[in-house]
Amino acid sequence: MSTASTERSASTDPTIPTAADREPVVLWGRRTAFGRRGGALSRVTADWLLAPVLSAVVADLGLDPVGIDDVIIGNATGGGGNLARLALLEAGFPVSVPGLTVDRQCGSGLEAIVLACRLVAAGAGSLYLAGGVESCSTAPLRAHRLSSAPGAPDFFDRVRFAPDSVGDPDMGVAAENVAAHFGIGRERQDAFAARSHRLAVAAAEAGAFEPEIVGIVGNEASSAGGAPVTIDQGPRPTLDAALLRRFPPAFRPGGTVTAGNSCADADGAVVVVVTSRARARELVASGALQTGTGGTGILAFVDAVSAGFDPNLLGAGGGQAAGSLLARTGIPAADLALVEVVEAFAAQVLASLDVIDVAEDRANRQGGALALGHPFGASGALVVLRLLAQARTEAVDGAHALAMVSIAGGLGLAALFRWEGTPV
Repeated sequence: MSTASTERSASTDPTIPTAADREPVVLWGRRTAFGRRGGALSRVTADWLLAPVLSAVVADLGLDPVGIDDVIIGNATGGGGNLARLALLEAGFPVSVPGLTVDRQCGSGLEAIVLACRLVAAGAGSLYLAGGVESCSTAPLRAHRLSSAPGAPDFFDRVRFAPDSVGDPDMGVAAENVAAHFGIGRERQDAFAARSHRLAVAAAEAGAFEPEIVGIVGNEASSAGGAPVTIDQGPRPTLDAALLRRFPPAFRPGGTVTAGNSCADADGAVVVVVTSRARARELVASGALQTGTGGTGILAFVDAVSAGFDPNLLGAGGGQAAGSLLARTGIPAADLALVEVVEAFAAQVLASLDVIDVAEDRANRQGGALALGHPFGASGALVVLRLLAQARTEAVDGAHALAMVSIAGGLGLAALFRWEGTPV
């Protein structure tokens, strides 16, 4: 049968899903609170951070795990294996449910969501759990085997992302490079960092994070009745620009990047439900979406772009990817209703926003990783969850929302979504 005939058959046969029916949408998501490295969740391994969040999103929507096509999870510092599969089995999912773990470093969680969206659009499946997890506190030690002393370990702090001939700076040094190259001064970085803490504190006090957080039994809790961890550890109510001015440069003498305008490593997990428009319709009709989330809105996936960039200026990679994405889709940056960026360093967020000509006060309106912390594999998924949460309370039908992240090695990833109050 020809392609044209197939398309005509699909349009007239209700049992054959059309491209519109297969349109990917993000329905709902949950996460753990984010704990500082060495903090409240420092004894909880990545699989045990992730498993309760997987269980929660399934329970929220009354989903039967048997119908899940795949669980796709981003992770950056794990010890290999297949963390997604391990966690879903620990969550009690049937052995028939597969799992896939992906690594695009800081972009891993967003990459997992984009991959799930692409699979739905291709007709490979109609229901995916996607997101990311990181336990910086329990990440395994890494070492090379020494050829000069067989069996002896040569420990290293981080993996290589580019050859020396291209340039492979540490993340903080790369942030200094970006600040210098794009003219992002110390005062502007500190102001943005202070803003992140202020907005995250305000959002927490307003209860904005409560519906999404799954309590995790952390270090101090016990089977004798200790309380689960339900509050992000990172946001600091007293951190302001005056205090930030006292931080010395952390990565280069006379530099502008400090511990105060950089993120802290964190432990946490984020999972969202990615499904087809047709499946979303069914959930709305059954009342499951309304019951689980307090609303029926969706983020319809529009497109995504990954981009390569100079590893020495890796912090601007997100802006490069977003610029290409907006050009390809024909959506002007001025028309974006919501923008979320992974805040590894204030310098790189500001540079990426400058690249696409988005004012900094339009982005990350509930704070970001500068305040909440940066669980590498999960942060890219958190920006999608932030878009969904904010769209439910602020956006109008048809509004566009952008998620972007700059990634080690000179990479950027950006994804564009469209808000719809009711999936029809």
